[in-house]
Amino acid sequence: MLSNRLSDITPSYTISISSKINELKSLGINIIDLSIGEPDFNVPKKAKLSGINSLNENLTKYDLVPGMKILREEICKKLIFENNLDYSIDEIVVSSGAKHSITNTILALTNPGDEILIPTPYWVSYPQITKLLNCKPIFIESKKDNRFKINSNDILKNMTNKTKLLIINNPSNPTGSVYTKKELSEIVEICYKHNIYILADEIYEKIYYNNDFVSMASLSEKAKSIVITINGLSKSCAMTGLRIGYTASNKTIAKAITTIQGHLVSHPSLTSQYIAYEALNSCSHDIDNMVSIYKNRRDLICKELNSINNIDYIYPDGAFYTFIYIGSLKKHIKYDTSLSIAFCNKLLDDHHVAVVPGIAFGIDDYIRISFACNENIFLEGLSKIKNFINQLV
Repeated sequence: MLSNRLSDITPSYTISISSKINELKSLGINIIDLSIGEPDFNVPKKAKLSGINSLNENLTKYDLVPGMKILREEICKKLIFENNLDYSIDEIVVSSGAKHSITNTILALTNPGDEILIPTPYWVSYPQITKLLNCKPIFIESKKDNRFKINSNDILKNMTNKTKLLIINNPSNPTGSVYTKKELSEIVEICYKHNIYILADEIYEKIYYNNDFVSMASLSEKAKSIVITINGLSKSCAMTGLRIGYTASNKTIAKAITTIQGHLVSHPSLTSQYIAYEALNSCSHDIDNMVSIYKNRRDLICKELNSINNIDYIYPDGAFYTFIYIGSLKKHIKYDTSLSIAFCNKLLDDHHVAVVPGIAFGIDDYIRISFACNENIFLEGLSKIKNFINQLV
């Protein structure tokens, strides 16, 4: 018999999409894939050479559980110069990707039955990780009028005496929305007052198109005491497959996370850590260039979306996604339980364009498209989406 916890886990919609894409490609069908959730860039050359050199020098033995000293020192430099966050290396834990960092954090802070507040729309794995760790996800319904960002009243309406943690994804996947300093301060105040920790998932913080990004823990000492910052190199340095994430927290939490990680996985791959070190140390130009290209794509994709009737979308200030409202098309699509799945299936079957259904993020009247691909690809995909919608109505 398998574990009972698996009975409450929702199958991955993105894996279903990938399976269908691969099936169609095996039939020789060309698919325009706008579902991709990773950069279409490569790891910076200097960073790759650092990994190669580490292998040539046989730096492949066990190292410190919370991560190599030089990498954690570099992360501390990054946090102070870019985020106005002063941490010591014993407050940093490097893990095998941000997803692993999130899991470690929840394990360190919660007991079975504790509640975790998750605003909708959410990144697909938040509720599933929560359930796997025997906690209960409590979904906070956010409003489109506020670009799907929550406020203190939303927290008050959903918290109970079992609430232990609030997850804030900023910039957001799937919406691309970014919280202001004022909005973050309001959330910190209410959480501090009610002894609720905040897991600040800032994995997209480098992919930000306006003024300087505000890291939540930098707001005050009060904020720093309850915020666990989650970040990594997957999005900013195109290192998705190398699996390097990290947490920044107070010493007590960092020590707890280190203890957990030490028994579960020891530490992340040393080769990946050397690549991450060099990426932080000397590849800022590569990162800036990538973000500049994303910004140009964002502007181009929004211009095209403005020409499509019967839809609306959230204007993305960060990340590389656009969250598109398709609720006005309900009467034009036959569906049983999910509008967004029906829309995505028909778009893929009839027009060979892959996007992600909004139900994967907890809101069914939307789809998510990615512009982490060549502009000719997403422009062709948008053209096909436009034709598809025009045919529907």
